Order: sequence, then C-alpha cells, then structure tokens
Amino acid sequence: MNKQTTKSPSYLHKLQTKWGLSSMWQVFLVLMVFAATGTTIMILKTPLLELMGIDMSTGGFWKSTLYFLFVLPLYQIVLLFYGFLFGQFSFFWEKEKKLVKLFSRSKNKKVDS
Repeated sequence: MNKQTTKSPSYLHKLQTKWGLSSMWQVFLVLMVFAATGTTIMILKTPLLELMGIDMSTGGFWKSTLYFLFVLPLYQIVLLFYGFLFGQFSFFWEKEKKLVKLFSRSKNKKVDS
C-alpha cells in the first residue's frame, strides 16, 4: 500500500507567503534586516540612555516607560536604515505605514471614547 504523504510548507515558506515576498532570498534578506536591527539596538541602547541620564540598572515604571518611548522609535528608524542597505526598504516602509495607521487608529478610538 503506497501512502502518499503531504509535507507541510516550511516555516520560511510560510513567512514568504505571509509577507508576500517573491523569493526565499528576499525572506533571507528581511530576516537579516531584523537581525541587524536588533543587534544594533542592543549595542546602542545603553550608551544612548546613559547619555540621556537614564540608568536602567534598577527598574521602575517611569524608567521602563522612558525606555520604550525612546527605544521603539529608534528601532523603527534603524529598521528602515537596514531595510535600505539590504534592498528591502519598500517592504519595511509598507510595514511602517501600517504600524502608524494602527497607532493613529487606536489613538483616535481613545479620544472618541
């Protein structure tokens, strides 16, 4: 009895489909942009926060809030920079526009309530 097995698509193929990318090479480049951005932020965050006078060695609500308010926009800028370097700027620019719409929509809902 010959049993035909259907192999499910790999995780990378699922990403390719989800992100609407044209090739596995493009998936690789997008993942490289995420890796480079994360590494850069990890390297830059401590010196930049120290320059601003924020000591993150102890916790606290306000320190965490300042951290997120500063690091998240910086992450988005660095993401676009690496997206440009790796030739994937248009992919990341579209994602950024969706993110801005999402934040502005949620902000407008809170104001209307």
